[in-house]
Amino acid sequence: CWGRAPGRRMAKIGFVSLGCPKALVDSEQILSRLKALGYETSPSYEEAELVIVNTCGFINEAVEESLEVIGEALKENGKVVVTGCLGARPEKIRERHPQVLAITGPGEVERVLEAVQVVLPAPRDPFLDLIPPQVKLTPRHYAYVKLSEGCDHRCSFCIIPKLRGRLRSRDAADVLAEAARLVATGTKELLLVAQDLSAYGVDLGHRESLWGDRPVRAELKDLLAHMAEPGAWIRLHYVYPYPHVKDLLPLMAEGKVLPYLDVPLQHASPRILRLMRRPGGYESHLKALKAWREVVPELALRSTFIVGFPGETEEDFQETLSLYDEVGYDQAYMFIYSPRPGTPAAGAANRVPEAVADVRRAIELSNVRSVGGTIRSSLLQFYINPDTSIHDAEGFRNLVIKRDAAVTEISHIQKAENENRERKARASQRVRSEETTEEFDGEESESEPASAE
Repeated sequence: CWGRAPGRRMAKIGFVSLGCPKALVDSEQILSRLKALGYETSPSYEEAELVIVNTCGFINEAVEESLEVIGEALKENGKVVVTGCLGARPEKIRERHPQVLAITGPGEVERVLEAVQVVLPAPRDPFLDLIPPQVKLTPRHYAYVKLSEGCDHRCSFCIIPKLRGRLRSRDAADVLAEAARLVATGTKELLLVAQDLSAYGVDLGHRESLWGDRPVRAELKDLLAHMAEPGAWIRLHYVYPYPHVKDLLPLMAEGKVLPYLDVPLQHASPRILRLMRRPGGYESHLKALKAWREVVPELALRSTFIVGFPGETEEDFQETLSLYDEVGYDQAYMFIYSPRPGTPAAGAANRVPEAVADVRRAIELSNVRSVGGTIRSSLLQFYINPDTSIHDAEGFRNLVIKRDAAVTEISHIQKAENENRERKARASQRVRSEETTEEFDGEESESEPASAE
């Protein structure tokens, strides 16, 4: 076991991680490096000598939540280093909290370490440095594995390319080495994440790297075939229905990959999708999803949709409802459009009135409950009402993923919802009071391959 040198004091760091699973992976990397340098983590602001806040900046409510947490950390501790997606907009943070010690962007692990060591020099221990530990922020039996960073798509509503940069995929051998380490230490399920898993390896030209004595391509199907060998469950998050996704279905039929796909379609109207700079529409979406279920009948589908996008008409909205009727999603999430400064859609003059967007979202949620039947109704009730007990969603858990590992994912979401409900409500109220409408030419753009956010 690791020890500490006699008389050596271990500096304590507090850490708050906000945002998506991709941000959680960044947090794990930062904490792993800090631990290797001899720092300890603190469970409270009071005991910490410095606090790191890993922020989210995807939608306005997430920005407000991040700013509130930074303020909370400053009030309770006083020494705060900020990183993550909102860190790509340091002026936004400095405007509200000029006293933060340092601000870094997403994935900038080295800069975070440098900022920490300026205030708290690293309590280095040569014995610790020999075997750097891996910190996991998930329960032992599952872990997120990030295949790539950034995104090359330019969806008109999305700020991610500006926050996280262009697509940067990892070599297959590097990913497989991480997966092997996780499985060897007790991980039973690997949840693969990226901004768009379907685009994995495109930036590398799907080049080969050596895993042991075998060449493995930076291509999703080849990677999954090798990753499945140790027998861990593999789940794919954030894919788009490109034609080549069908090549993954045999791996699901053979039991090598879980029969689960997270496919954020965002809308069903071809016109709105063109405005979003995303390809496809009702017919192409439906054709692809039905074809997948013909190969893997037990395939569970999850998706997210945006309601109230600028220019959305009642007819456009009804197309999305019709897609629900036809597909029968196992999980569906609806978000009211949130304008992000610096994105083409943010300046839209033809904004959907907030009251109309609220009503449409309520109709969408009601429609999914009625189409999905009792089990999907339990799921939607679970997500709509954070007060619903974990027991109430038990039927959903045992069906949608076909694996008991789903329990931890839902429990994690419910816990986060319960902890952040009041903070998000305050953030939402602040955003709505500060929003302004900008000029927008409303021009429809040509479709491009879309990022699955």
